[in-house]
Amino acid sequence: MSDSAAEFVGSIPEQYESSLGPTIFADFAADIARRTAAARPMRVLETAAGTGIATRQLRNLLPASARLIATDLNAPMLEAARAKFGPDEALEFQTTDATSLPFADGTFDAVVCQFGVMFFPEKDRSYRDAHRVLTQGGRYLFNVWDSLRFNPFARIAHEVIGSFFPADPPPFYTVPFSYYQIDPIKESLIEAGFSDIAVAVVGLRKEIADTERFARGLVYGNPVIDQIRARGGVDPDRIVEAVAQALRRQFGAAPARMPLQAIVFAANKP
Repeated sequence: MSDSAAEFVGSIPEQYESSLGPTIFADFAADIARRTAAARPMRVLETAAGTGIATRQLRNLLPASARLIATDLNAPMLEAARAKFGPDEALEFQTTDATSLPFADGTFDAVVCQFGVMFFPEKDRSYRDAHRVLTQGGRYLFNVWDSLRFNPFARIAHEVIGSFFPADPPPFYTVPFSYYQIDPIKESLIEAGFSDIAVAVVGLRKEIADTERFARGLVYGNPVIDQIRARGGVDPDRIVEAVAQALRRQFGAAPARMPLQAIVFAANKP
C-alpha cells in the first residue's frame, strides 16, 4: 500500500495511541472483538492492527489456546502494539500488507480488521485475499467509519485544518470517512466469494475527557500532520488550538459528549 494516507510512522503512533485511542477507537475495538470471539475461532488473523487497540481486546476474549497473529504495514505501529502484551501471552506480530497476505490458503478461522479497509488502495484484492486465507466456514469481520455527517469530530478537524490552507487543503480526513456506502461494499464481498453478509450500524456517544489532548491527536495522531508540514507556513500547534476551540463550540466544555458511528461487516466463507 503506497498511499501516503496509510503511512502511520514517526511520532504518529504515540499520539494515535494516547490521544485518539481511548476516545474514538476503544469502544469499537471491544465491539468487534466480542463479535469475533462469539464465532469461537481458534486461529485468528488481524490485519491493519495499528497500535493493537483491537488486538488487546481480541487476546482478552479469545481462549488462551487460540492462535492470534496481528499484522500491519507500518512497523512503528506494531512496535507500539507489542508494548501492550507480556512475554507469556500467545501472540505473533508481523509486518504485512493486507492486500498481499503471506499465508497459505485456509489458514485461519477468522480474519478481523479494525478501521483499516478504508486505507487499502486495492480493497477488492484485500477481500479476495482475506477469503483465500480463511478456512471453509471461516468468518471475516471488519468495521469502517460512517460518513463525516455522523462523525462530526472528523468533519470539524477536516474543516478547521483546511481553513489554514484554503488553496490546498490537506485531504487526509476524506480517506477514512469516505468508504461507508453499504451496498457497494456488500457487492465487493460477494464478488470476492463471501456469503451470509451481515451489516450493523453501531452508534454511541463518547465523552471527550480532555479536549486539548483530543485535538492534538486529531492533528498529530495521523498522516494529516505530514500533509500540514509539507504545506508549511503554519505552526501545527496553532491548528491544534483552533481544532480544540471548534470542538468546544460544537460539544461544550470538557467533559463533553460527542456522537460516533461506524459500520460493521461480517461475512462467511462458504
